[in-house]
Amino acid sequence: MPPFAAGWALFLDVDGTLLDHAEHPQAVHVEAALLKMIEGLLDATGGALALITGRSVEDVDRLFAPLAVPLGGQHGTERRSADGTLHRHGPALEHLGRAAAELVRLTSAHAALVLENKGMTLALHYRRAPELGVLAEREMRRVAAALGDEFELQAGKFVLEIKPSGKDKGSAIVEFMAEAPFLGRIPVFVGDDLTDEYGFDVVNRAGGHSVKVGPGASRAHWRLGDAAGVRRWLGEYLRHCGGVHIARTGG
Repeated sequence: MPPFAAGWALFLDVDGTLLDHAEHPQAVHVEAALLKMIEGLLDATGGALALITGRSVEDVDRLFAPLAVPLGGQHGTERRSADGTLHRHGPALEHLGRAAAELVRLTSAHAALVLENKGMTLALHYRRAPELGVLAEREMRRVAAALGDEFELQAGKFVLEIKPSGKDKGSAIVEFMAEAPFLGRIPVFVGDDLTDEYGFDVVNRAGGHSVKVGPGASRAHWRLGDAAGVRRWLGEYLRHCGGVHIARTGG
């Protein structure tokens, strides 16, 4: 792992990175200790911490309440800046509603498949039935093709997602890095999924630190074993920041 240094901007994926994966997206829980650590990291970085996730802003706020952190949600199609401004990249979402109706019929026929309608994206999870992956991909490709160029299909760990074209986790990081308090800092992005590779590419080009969580090929330069390892590492960074603060103030 890279040596700790001042001036980092932290970008953190949620599922599989901060939180352990669950069979259903709504089955996860954020412990009080993690909330306290995120709050401490926000303070230590001067607010230069953002969660970069496939979840919606609304869903992340529910999980991490009462914190309201800077956030890139639904793979960058919605983003909340550090000043609280909410940005949305929205194509014709009525078409997405018709696609959702088709996928509901699919999940009705296969109970192990889970459809998650996030408002601007549609995610089809097959974690509970990996053998249905081929079927899920075939149907999602068909539905995405019918939507046209405004939408695209993105694959993740046991999930396929239809999302608006032109935005991803990397574009969210780029937008954050152009704003205070991220501007001029060294980006550090930690993620576990295929969708995080977009963020790794951006951070690598910027001379930052890209951290892959778990096994599998990746363009990230560093690696942690699992979500528990991420939480330990962030705790160590927070303690480092506290030590630096004491040294500078002479406390």
